[in-house]
Amino acid sequence: MTRTVLVTGGAGFIGSHVAERFLAEGFTVHVLDNLVTGKRENLPRGVIFHEVDIRDRKAAELVASLRAEVLVHLAAQMDVRKSVADPVFDAGTNILGSLELLEAVRHHSPATRFVFSSTGGALYGDHTVPPNAETFAKDPSSPYGIAKLSVELYLAYYARVHGLDAVALRYGNVYGPRQDPHGEAGVVAIFCGHLLEGRPLTVFGDGQQTRDYVYVTDVADATFRAATRPLPPQGLLDSRAFNIGTGVGTPVLKLAEVLSAAAGRTPDIDFAPKRPGEQQDSYVDPAKAARLLDWRPAMSLEEGLALSYAAFAAQHAARSTLTSTS
Repeated sequence: MTRTVLVTGGAGFIGSHVAERFLAEGFTVHVLDNLVTGKRENLPRGVIFHEVDIRDRKAAELVASLRAEVLVHLAAQMDVRKSVADPVFDAGTNILGSLELLEAVRHHSPATRFVFSSTGGALYGDHTVPPNAETFAKDPSSPYGIAKLSVELYLAYYARVHGLDAVALRYGNVYGPRQDPHGEAGVVAIFCGHLLEGRPLTVFGDGQQTRDYVYVTDVADATFRAATRPLPPQGLLDSRAFNIGTGVGTPVLKLAEVLSAAAGRTPDIDFAPKRPGEQQDSYVDPAKAARLLDWRPAMSLEEGLALSYAAFAAQHAARSTLTSTS
């Protein structure tokens, strides 16, 4: 029998790559997305699409009817800046929306493995010395990170009390083709846009803040492995949590340098004040994922940024052609 997966947020940047990976592995793939930030053109051919918000009762009804082997929960309010500006909205989507799905699984599909896209970039805060291991103290600097941690605590509760099969993946700063410039790691998409338009690159703070940039197909691979492999016993917060990153902290100025080299340009750099809620250093230790998921990132930063720039350049050229002929 064909196995079934439900991917929430599957019309988005990461979700569409995750859907592609499950399709390639022979799964029947259902995608649930409200298309607020997701795009129809991101949907891989072969998925079954449901235009539904995770907070809508129709989402719970879909979970009940599918009884999928796997639910990969990627739908989220993903803009850290927006979470700072409107934490109530952020919590409504990222906490309450996730709870609606967990309740649907508990009541109607308890055998489903629930794979939650958490964050390694915003979970640990500025009070640890990276690379952060899963057991490090969590002290998020933004409502976005607080919401992700809250859902992880709920996952541990549902595992202990209701026996749900749950796993949390703490992604680093994911980048690659189809990236949304408004997401948690949107700087790559933003820089690509500015380079293509010949505009300066804006760097907030001193540009020495570090992030763990991990390529999107590596993330899709980790997500598939977490969804399909035997996992350790669950119950405690960190027992089924995995950092998904490279273990390398790359300064924003270094990112700009490597991406500019891939573009063959030397842009001006405009410095702006540091943004509220932004961490200084954030990169994660992926050793647990290597040990228990047999996962390691395959893409180097230089190759990944070159592929990303090429994808954005192709999109830019297509839009320019469309504009000139309309």
